[in-house]
Amino acid sequence: MPFETFSPETSPSRFKSPAIVAARGPKNSVDTTRPFAMHVEREFCASGVVEDVATLFLTNRECLFDCLMCDLWKNTTNERVPNGAIPEQIRFAQSHLPSAQHIKLYNSGNFFDPQAIPPQDFREIAKLVSNYKTVIVENHPKLCNENLERFQDLCETKLEVAMGLETSHAPTLHLLNKQMTTDDFKRACELLLRKNIRIRSFILLKPPRTSEIEGVQRAIESVQFAINCGVNCCVVIPTRPGNGIMDQLIKEGDFAPPIMASLESVFNETLSIITTTNSQNGCFSDLGTKEHCRVFVDIWDAKKFSRCQECESSRIERLVSMNLTQ
Repeated sequence: MPFETFSPETSPSRFKSPAIVAARGPKNSVDTTRPFAMHVEREFCASGVVEDVATLFLTNRECLFDCLMCDLWKNTTNERVPNGAIPEQIRFAQSHLPSAQHIKLYNSGNFFDPQAIPPQDFREIAKLVSNYKTVIVENHPKLCNENLERFQDLCETKLEVAMGLETSHAPTLHLLNKQMTTDDFKRACELLLRKNIRIRSFILLKPPRTSEIEGVQRAIESVQFAINCGVNCCVVIPTRPGNGIMDQLIKEGDFAPPIMASLESVFNETLSIITTTNSQNGCFSDLGTKEHCRVFVDIWDAKKFSRCQECESSRIERLVSMNLTQ
């Protein structure tokens, strides 16, 4: 069955929200020949071992979707980047980073939006990532289209697509202006699984209009929903201010960032879900041949969620260790 086609160019709307855009500050200055950030990180991989992952944050056109919580627009361009710019960014990163077994090509939006990553560059990009065990890209569930299938056909490595579920709680998902439903997410997962494409998903901890207790429970439920959809890896991200509209919601009493204890609770509970899933799949008895389900927590700027300066460092170190050992 071919991929469903969702064309942003023929859609009646670019899914722009005037209120969300109006609350923004200025964008950062970026260079279309360079990724705006890059690093190598350690990750517990689907094979059950810890390996190095080169993570590139590519510079390209702003995402079509104005999600309420997103601040990734800060390092994007307003127009499509020239053909050849994305391969040049990858080559630059590869020449400056240590070697790694896997590569993430994150682009602050949708890899298969033709106005973000030019399809004319797919062949060269595929060549540049051919020596990695896995190439991981990010994409909206509604943009799982023929460009995805085309890129997979060119790749000589395992393709993994990261999609933002954010939450399985329907009213909150609508509030986030994600322009999708949980059914849309499920259908996208079904399409990817039929093509033997691995799936990663992002889950928000405590989005707007959510209490601390609700935030924990809904994040756990969202991880379970994603795993039930066939997702192999979930990343739990504490919802942050800093994009303009989220800061307005704080002033209006509709949002407060989660506390570290909530992040720890979600991690403990979801690791139990993952352990059970892996045990049922025979991963522990057949290490290296069956793919492990995994769950990570995003610890970027984690100190901002701590209420105790004396213990925050040790607690963050524990989360790092849990990410790497599962």
